[in-house]
Amino acid sequence: MLAHVVILEAVGWWILYTYGTSWSVTLFSCLFFVTAQAQAGWLQHDLGHLSVFEGRETNLMAHKLVIGFLKAASSNWWNWRHFQHHSKPNIIRMDPDVKMAFFFLIGDVMPVQWGKKKKGHNLYRYQHRYWFLIGPPFLLPVYFHMDVIARVVATGDLKEAAWILSFFARWFYLGAPLYGGGGYGVLATIGLYFLVRTIESHWFVWVTQMSHIPKDIHYHESQPWVESQLSTTCNVEQSAFNDWFTGHLNFQIEHHLFPTMPRHNLYKVAPRLKALCEKHGHKYESKTLYRAFADIVEMLQHSGELWYEAYHLDVPAPNAPSETRIKAE
Repeated sequence: MLAHVVILEAVGWWILYTYGTSWSVTLFSCLFFVTAQAQAGWLQHDLGHLSVFEGRETNLMAHKLVIGFLKAASSNWWNWRHFQHHSKPNIIRMDPDVKMAFFFLIGDVMPVQWGKKKKGHNLYRYQHRYWFLIGPPFLLPVYFHMDVIARVVATGDLKEAAWILSFFARWFYLGAPLYGGGGYGVLATIGLYFLVRTIESHWFVWVTQMSHIPKDIHYHESQPWVESQLSTTCNVEQSAFNDWFTGHLNFQIEHHLFPTMPRHNLYKVAPRLKALCEKHGHKYESKTLYRAFADIVEMLQHSGELWYEAYHLDVPAPNAPSETRIKAE
């Protein structure tokens, strides 16, 4: 995995070096940069879960190398966020991945509560539309950059800052001369970086959200571990492309139940887990990749209608689905 990440990025730089830095060439090179960054993201995820090497320290050092030197992010920041997500997935106020109420209201519970309390804004009715404008395009290049910087500054973690700076030292050393050097070369290389991050963000957001936010989102309640994971995760069908494209996050159920299991073993345990769920009457949900993506948009529309109905009491939203009714909590 590491080799193909390095090769993809090297090809991107080679294209710029060989064919120049026109817009068309730059955009073509981005195909390789974006793919390298996305795949490095799945690799750092493996390392962060200690699922590559036998020793914990070896995994952590490799994690810092991949997420810091290859992706300009912080290992400690990722662990701080991601372990909260795994311990309480889709739990309001506990899972940082569902803390998005300022822009999006998701699930069935919070939209109704906010609507009854007259909280929020009318734009929630259109969140399934503006999702395409501020969701996938902005998470990595804007929000995650701000979150990483805030975390590193708050903790005073100079080592993590050094890893992040090592990425930019490499990026500018390789890129700025290709764009003519000097101030323009630096600015152009910054532009290339954010272009890559913006495109990558679409890939990252659709894949990471497809298995969670269309599922149950609620406040904390006592629930057995297996049931809590099954109710908040779902799978996407296996194929060679789906496995590669999602970094095996298409096996989200297995990953959440066995988070340290290496990705190439997840498909082996999947049939056993599915049989176990059938035996005990638990839902084991698996979708096509298209259906998983479409469910994100449908969930946003459904939650927006719930908020609207609760906010306006007896006045239903126009064309609201018949099943979109407010239930007493």
